[in-house]
Amino acid sequence: MHLIVHHLNNSRSQRILWLLEEIGAPYAIRHYQRDAATNLAPAELKAIHPLGKSPLLEVVDDMAAAGHGRVIQESGAIAEYLCEHHDGQALVPARGTDDHIRHLELIHFAEGSAMTPIILNLYLGRLGDAAAPVKPRIDEQLDAHFRYLDGELNDAGNFIGDRLSVADIMLSFPAEVAAMGGAGRYPRLAAFVAAMHARPAWQAARAKGGAYFVF
Repeated sequence: MHLIVHHLNNSRSQRILWLLEEIGAPYAIRHYQRDAATNLAPAELKAIHPLGKSPLLEVVDDMAAAGHGRVIQESGAIAEYLCEHHDGQALVPARGTDDHIRHLELIHFAEGSAMTPIILNLYLGRLGDAAAPVKPRIDEQLDAHFRYLDGELNDAGNFIGDRLSVADIMLSFPAEVAAMGGAGRYPRLAAFVAAMHARPAWQAARAKGGAYFVF
C-alpha cells in the first residue's frame, strides 16, 4: 500500500505531512502550486477530486496504479485514517476516556469553528473599504476564538495531556494564524507554535512541503 499526499503549497496540507513524519509512515508527495494572481489551487487538483482542494490523501493498493487509489479528503478524516491504519495510535487518546471526547471536539473545532472567522477575514481583506460594516464583528470573533484556544493549552504546552496529539497538529494552523497576528496578545499560543516548529518531524515536513506562510 502506498500513500500519496496531493499537497498544495502554503496550505493546511502541511499538517498532514507533519503527521506522517511524526508517525514515520512512508509517503510520496504530489506538489501543486497556487495561482500567482488569484492564490487559488490549480485546476489539476480537480482531476483528483471535483472540489480541487488540498490536502488529499490517495491510498494506492500495491496492485493499482497511482491515480486509481482511494482518495480521502478533509484534514480531520485523513488524520483519523492515518492514526488508525498507519501506527499513529499513540497520538490519539484512548477511546472511552474524557480525553478522547476532548480530542474529537478539538480536531473538529480546528476545521469548523476556528476556520470560519479566519476564512471570512481572508476574504474581507480583499474587499477594502466595502468590508467596513462587518469587519468589527469578524475581528471580535477572531479574538474570541484565539483567546479560547490560548486558554485551553495546559501546563505541558499541549491541548490534551502531556504529549503531542492529533489535536495539537490540527490546531497548529489556527494557532499559527493567531501568532502571526501578534504573539503578545496570545502568548501561550505563540509558545505552542514555537514548540511545535522545533519538533524534528515538523521541520522535516517543512523541508519536503516547501514554503509555508512566514514559517
